[in-house]
Amino acid sequence: MAEIVNMPKMTDTMEEGVIASWLVKEGDQVQAGDVLAEVETDKATMELESYFDGTVLAINVPAGETAQINQAICVIGEKGEKFSLDSEPEAPKQEAPKEEPVETIEQPSAPSVDVASIPAKIVSMPLMSDTMTEGVIATWLKKIGDEVNSGDPIAEVETDKATMELESFEEGVLLYQAAKAGEAVTVNEIVAIVGEAGTDFQPLLSAKPQAQPEPEVAEETTPEKDQPAPAPKEVSAPSKSNGRVFATPLAKKLAKEKGFEISNISGSGPNGRVTKSDVESFTGAPVATGSTTTISPTLTGQESYSDEPVSQMRKTIARRLADSKFSAPHFYLTMAINMDKAMESRKAINDTEEGKISFNDLVIKAAAMALRKHPNVNSSWLEDKIRRYDHIHIGVAVAVDEGLLVPVIRFADQKNLFAISEEVKDLAGRAKEKKLQPSDWEGNTFTISNLGMFGIDEFTAIINPPDACILAIGGISESPKLVDGQLVNTHIMKVTMSCDHRVVDGATGAAFLNTFKDYLENPVLMLA
Repeated sequence: MAEIVNMPKMTDTMEEGVIASWLVKEGDQVQAGDVLAEVETDKATMELESYFDGTVLAINVPAGETAQINQAICVIGEKGEKFSLDSEPEAPKQEAPKEEPVETIEQPSAPSVDVASIPAKIVSMPLMSDTMTEGVIATWLKKIGDEVNSGDPIAEVETDKATMELESFEEGVLLYQAAKAGEAVTVNEIVAIVGEAGTDFQPLLSAKPQAQPEPEVAEETTPEKDQPAPAPKEVSAPSKSNGRVFATPLAKKLAKEKGFEISNISGSGPNGRVTKSDVESFTGAPVATGSTTTISPTLTGQESYSDEPVSQMRKTIARRLADSKFSAPHFYLTMAINMDKAMESRKAINDTEEGKISFNDLVIKAAAMALRKHPNVNSSWLEDKIRRYDHIHIGVAVAVDEGLLVPVIRFADQKNLFAISEEVKDLAGRAKEKKLQPSDWEGNTFTISNLGMFGIDEFTAIINPPDACILAIGGISESPKLVDGQLVNTHIMKVTMSCDHRVVDGATGAAFLNTFKDYLENPVLMLA
């Protein structure tokens, strides 16, 4: 009987996997335990083994494509065997109940009104920025009954980027205002109506606007050598009304900055309106004035970008940290630690032949021993209960090309500095080569993120679930200090602990940090 191989859940946070490569092809014979494919999960590239003997009858997900958890990715069975990937039977069709006829009474239709004959026009909310969806009427510059000339600003509109003037392209009297100052109007909705005094404009409000026909797009053709080049597109001359030039507020501002007379610039906008792009492309000379005007050269360039597919690791990092940030109420505790004795101790240890340790190794050991004295920090929030861990497993954030991996130092409080150092080096190396296994990154009870080696003085980190806290380690820097009346240099390291307030209170976190500080300022206590 043919067996369907589904995408397994290879990590605790995995939701989908990418088939990095198939190690078999259709028609190959496989045995239980043979590796079928390499699968890129959110944390590593892992081998997918077969649990069945037989022939590979079909490969359902090609290399490079993504499969959800439990999705069928291949079929194994006897050679020539027929199979089906359909696992759910089609639900039986139910006959819709017969509906009794309902007697309807036709209402007389309202007489149609020819809105084109009404001597009034609608002023709609224009799209004033590329991301605008609505505009707020900041203030009305005209009131109902005021005369309006084409090009007059009738209101100031607050968009998502700036407060801009809304100009009317119609002439007449302001008959109607659709919103009060402070209210929002959606793009393309009615803002006002301008027309002849005394006009009944109500039919314009009740009439549904007719959809504008889409502009015809000419088919793109390749010109022959003998064909003449197409004539350049005409640009309308500056549109004026009573000596006023129609131009957007941004175009007016830009023209003024460049020293251009706005009336000399041809407009490409509606009704010859001058736009920002018209000013930027204008090649005329600036207007001479009594004072010297410095004109900045117009810089041009080509905009470009590239899209990069989001890796499985980055997807999971984004999802988990967003869940943590917006579900766990974070608060932060920062402390400065004198590292003079830690630096002396590290140098003394590294001068021996037993091995080399880093400041990060000292931090891990100090945190592990402090957690032993403050078990409430070594905890997790599980919605209906708080779990206090008796064991201490410290996750150590490691930067890789696609984000962060957090391999775990297990029973860190029971290991000496040399053991911690060797384990960190091994896990970090395998993390960067994407050779970690689930047992290497699961089970953390507390996490440390160290950016001090990258020149960062201090920072805050997002809690790594399911931990209640994460400790952010900054760099070590020199700082002057007054000792017995003498100014001496000391070495200070700032640390910030992010805490889940559902589990850890301020006093609890502060007590832990003070113990952590004692260990680093007196490293001999960690060697006892």
